[in-house]
Parts: sequence; C-alpha cells; structure tokens
Amino acid sequence: MTLLDGKKVSEDIKNEIAAEVAKMKERGEKVPHLAAVLVGNDGASLTYVGSKVKACERIGFESTLIKLPATISEIELLKKIEELNQNDDIDGFIVQLPLPKQIDEQKVLMAIDPSKDVDGFHPENFGKMALDMTTFIPATPFGILELLERYNVQTAGKHTVVIGRSHIVGRPMSILMGRKGFPGNSTVTLTHSHTKNISQITTQADIIITALGVPNYLKAEMVKDDVVVIDVGITRVTDDSEKGYKITGDVDFENVSKKASYITPVPGGVGPMTIAMLLKNTLLARELRSNKK
Repeated sequence: MTLLDGKKVSEDIKNEIAAEVAKMKERGEKVPHLAAVLVGNDGASLTYVGSKVKACERIGFESTLIKLPATISEIELLKKIEELNQNDDIDGFIVQLPLPKQIDEQKVLMAIDPSKDVDGFHPENFGKMALDMTTFIPATPFGILELLERYNVQTAGKHTVVIGRSHIVGRPMSILMGRKGFPGNSTVTLTHSHTKNISQITTQADIIITALGVPNYLKAEMVKDDVVVIDVGITRVTDDSEKGYKITGDVDFENVSKKASYITPVPGGVGPMTIAMLLKNTLLARELRSNKK
C-alpha cells in the first residue's frame, strides 16, 4: 500500500511556484496577487483563509484579506466584488463559502470575473473545464489530479466511482476522470444519496473518490483488493483528546488501507493539495492576464 502524501506533494508544488516567483522578481515583473473575501467569523473559514494567506507569504505572492461583517447586505458584497474585478493589481480572488443566509451564493459566484475566478466555480470556467479547454479547475479536484499524476497512478481504462455529486468536488471529478488524457480516460460512475446498492458498485471500482462528509462511510467490505482510494471527506468527530475532537475522513482508513494499492490519509491527503492548487490557479491567472495585455 502506498500513501498518497498530499502534505509532501503540496510542499513540492509550493517550492516549484516559489522558484517561479523568485525568477519573476529577478526580472522585475509583477508577482501574482491573491485576494480572499471572508464574510463573518465562521471558525473553519477563518482557519482556512488564514492558511491561504500564510501560503501566499511563503511563496512570495502578494495577498489581501478582506474581512466583512456577517450582517453585510448582498448589494454591498456585490459592490465589493465589482471593485475586485476592476482592480488591475489583483490577479485572482476567492469568496470563502459558506456565506450568511441573507446572501445568494450563486449570485455572488456569478458576479466574479471568470478571469479572476481562481476557485473555478464560475459557470464559464466550469463549462470550459467540461469541454477540455484551458481554464481554472476547482482546487480540490485539481489537487486530486495532481496527486494521481505525481504518483503515476494509472487511470486509463479503469472504473472510477465518485461518491457525492457536489459542484465543488463530486461533479467536476466525474467529468475530469472521464476526459481524454492523463489522469483521465477512465469509465466513471457517479453515485449519490439516491443510488441503490452502492456496495455493488464500489466493489467493482478500480478507483474510488469519496466526498460525502460521512465519517468512516466506506468500509473494507465495500472495496476490492488493490483499489485506489481518494478520501475528500473532512468531519470533526468528538473524542477524549485534549482538543476534544479528531478529523475523520469518509473512509474507514485502518481497514480499507489493508486492501488498497494507493490511499490518501485524512488529514494530510487531499486537504493540503487544495491550497497548493489555488496558488497554482493564481499563477495561471497572472499568466493569462499578462498575455492579454
């Protein structure tokens, strides 16, 4: 069994980007600039955005954190997004989800300039991804592709089962694994809450990508020998430790890992890759913007 070590690979990617940024500085060029919009004080969002800002500092990117109150109106937030769209200094920006109840998330994502949408959530970018055109791939699916590629996990002709159909992970993953090229060229089954006899499907899978958010959902009896398992789930489960909780994935790691050929740990698998690929998308945004000028 080989562990797909997202922590190590994400560090490699950050080092590669840092080297590119150093060359830009030597040539006197503008370095990439990522902005993050955080609405309210959600604990998980604060931690996540904080780690994005830290990662930017580490690799030499410019970064801007825009904190807005949870009481902000939709109109005010859309106005702030338009300011970022118009700001030539900023190459890419993200609006951290979830947003407060009074704000329509879809409307907000639609308002982001697709050329600055480094999260890859805008319908224009999602459509380009589905058509195999150059665009921003959502960071988590992008991170999964990168892990498969760097560990040279064969995907052509394989049966990939995706569990979960969210717009952020499940659905894009099902498209990407079926695309031409590597990683891709696999036959994809997308499963979800209405799928019947899911174990019959998962036991046929060569590759399983699960993004359900149900702790220890995927059990050893649901997989075949030598399966490749990508666990995107992150759930806080209360325990007796000092913290009072532990982070658990969708996979019963202890037992499934005994059958798997490759598997991602939680934490330390897909999670760190998400931030690394957001940085990679920001670098791409800067390149695309430079080429337009």
